[in-house]
Amino acid sequence: MRWTILLSAVLLFACNKKETQHPTVLNDSLMNIPETTKLVKPSTPENSLPKQYSNERFKEVTVERIDENKFQVRGKGQIFEANFNWIIEDGHDELKTGFQTTDAGAPEWGKFDFTITVQKKRENSKLILVLFESSAEDGSRQYELPIVLF
Repeated sequence: MRWTILLSAVLLFACNKKETQHPTVLNDSLMNIPETTKLVKPSTPENSLPKQYSNERFKEVTVERIDENKFQVRGKGQIFEANFNWIIEDGHDELKTGFQTTDAGAPEWGKFDFTITVQKKRENSKLILVLFESSAEDGSRQYELPIVLF
């Protein structure tokens, strides 16, 4: 009986032993290929999703550069009466302003999609798109969502 238990334990241990894999060593003749005939796998850019921006009133906002000075802005907004404003500034000046509507007003999340064409005044400045809701009381900016364009 002891021999049966001992033999079973040895077989069980032997069956569970992991195999060790050894790295493959390349033949020296393959390492002497002239530089002009080596194959190089081209690098492919990663398929990354566009960056999304959000705050209390805006979500899933993305900005895609269409042309040198043209941008497409998409996202969702939970905006009173479905109207929101935007402004593009460069840290010194307001370059462009406008307003958009979503396809549904608050409390629903309405979708929006629009394009903006803007050009820098100063070469070294950064353009910043700011989405915001205007206050019904005094017209001040509320729930600002700043997005750096370039």
